[in-house]
Amino acid sequence: MGRAPDGRVVFVPFTAPGDRVRVRVTEVRSRFVRARVEALLAPGPRRVDPVCAVFGSCGGCCWQHVEYEAQVEAKAQILTDALVRLGGLAIPDPVFVTPSPAAYGYRIRSRLLVRGGRVGYRRARSHALCAVTRCPVLAPALDAKLAELAARPPPEDGEWELALAAGRVRASNLAKRRPPRRSTWLAAAGERIGVSPGVFTQSNGFLLEALAGAVLAAAGDGDLALEVFAGAGFLTLALARRFDRVVAIESDATAAADLRSNLRDARIEHVQVRGARLEAEIAAGGLNGVRPEALVLDPPRTGLPPGAAEFLSGLAAARVVYLSCDPATLARDLAAWVARGYRLGRVEGFDLFPQTPHLEVLAVLERADLQAGDSTHAPG
Repeated sequence: MGRAPDGRVVFVPFTAPGDRVRVRVTEVRSRFVRARVEALLAPGPRRVDPVCAVFGSCGGCCWQHVEYEAQVEAKAQILTDALVRLGGLAIPDPVFVTPSPAAYGYRIRSRLLVRGGRVGYRRARSHALCAVTRCPVLAPALDAKLAELAARPPPEDGEWELALAAGRVRASNLAKRRPPRRSTWLAAAGERIGVSPGVFTQSNGFLLEALAGAVLAAAGDGDLALEVFAGAGFLTLALARRFDRVVAIESDATAAADLRSNLRDARIEHVQVRGARLEAEIAAGGLNGVRPEALVLDPPRTGLPPGAAEFLSGLAAARVVYLSCDPATLARDLAAWVARGYRLGRVEGFDLFPQTPHLEVLAVLERADLQAGDSTHAPG
């Protein structure tokens, strides 16, 4: 970001803090300007050389030119700004972002495009294919498999998934509809969770344990936990070890099937899996009378559906643990909870996506009418 002579913000992609650049304006709005770099006149102190041959063309990574420490600092600032400016929230403590132990080689799962004998990712702001032979953010075994596929592309076009499981890599064509077949196996909080191709799960293998541990510590223990957007059970199994009962809601049929299989494998019988959309559960009255001590939410990037925060806040959970991958929708949803009697207890970031502006955020909400020590099951 820079400033025009009239004070308007100028957004210039692929620049780094302290850069001096010559730019060409591409879009003019009343409150901001967009531009592209014509020449780098003097690099800033935090600029580094990208390691990927297709950096700038591929739509995957767009921060490889910024040193990793500066990326983490920027994400903490982006999150803080979203919560304060968009949500109007008071943050109790400065936001801390847990960095990835490795800034490259961290992805244990990735989706690829195969078209006309070429393999790659989508180009930036496009559906066109950007052909690649290597990808530095992939775990080494996945990167080697990508090179193999690029040398001998599959005959079937479409979207493919690479997944690392027990040291082996599986390549799956997502266009082929199959019964649930768990191809990725995650280990976190002492649990083993299988995930079928196409089912969402976190992909930074280095931070799974830290993320799960933080969520579980915030959720505490007790009689009943309600988990919404449970997926294949990355958090569900561990929650079931801490609560006498768990209700898990997951609308994706394949993910719900994975969840049930994972629960059977773990011999956990006190989790009720509801394969429905949250909106449908609310409309059907399926959550009426449910009074969880902990409510765990992990919605998609769009956040909670309209009206969901208002309804869920009425369940009066002592603790709400909200995982989000979008600071803007998180700020919107947290503001709705705070307006209904909750206070923001803690916010923490986890950099699951180095070399990109994306960030995973853990926010903990507590009922304002509960003072410290009022709940015997609150985390210490």
